[in-house]
Amino acid sequence: MSKTRRTRSRERILAAAQDVFLAEGYHGTAMDVVTQAAGVSKQTVYAHFPSKEALFRDVIASMTAGAVAAHRARVGDFTGQQPVADFLEHYAREQLAIVLTPRLMALRRLVIGEANRFPDLGRHLFDTGPGASLERLTQAMEGYGAQGDIVVSQPHEAAKLFNWMVMGGPTAEIMHMGDSAIPEPDWCRAHAAECTRVFLAAYAP
Repeated sequence: MSKTRRTRSRERILAAAQDVFLAEGYHGTAMDVVTQAAGVSKQTVYAHFPSKEALFRDVIASMTAGAVAAHRARVGDFTGQQPVADFLEHYAREQLAIVLTPRLMALRRLVIGEANRFPDLGRHLFDTGPGASLERLTQAMEGYGAQGDIVVSQPHEAAKLFNWMVMGGPTAEIMHMGDSAIPEPDWCRAHAAECTRVFLAAYAP
């Protein structure tokens, strides 16, 4: 099997496994169902993933990495060229658009539901998802602070405050009430603007 074909097989298996795990949970997922959904043989599945646990872990890792990569591509790293209000509002809008989706909210529920079985997965999800975004936001807080655009003595705490101001309310509503609580784009734009306004009212020089 060529490397290209092997890569395609792995991607098909991961895509199928995402759908099955998100729909059925860890306990309810059977490898035979994943095999059928992926359109490959059981031998091929186990050549890539030696166990259901290994497949589950790779599903979590791939979905988290995809969200982080999308946010990095759409927001970019701090350069100091954008006005601080523009950067923060854009950051907030993109964070809301990328994270508040049925699939990522289902992923969050899935990991929380399996916290006792896989306690390290919650840490992995946070470190590679929200944690990675927070580190980039912290760098922006440090940069804008150094430029005198904001007054911030604890950049990481400021980043956490802004991030959870943006994400905390809508995420909690979706987690409790399901996909029907996912806000409309107009609400997200207004929410991002208001969070930016309130944050800068506290941190402006």
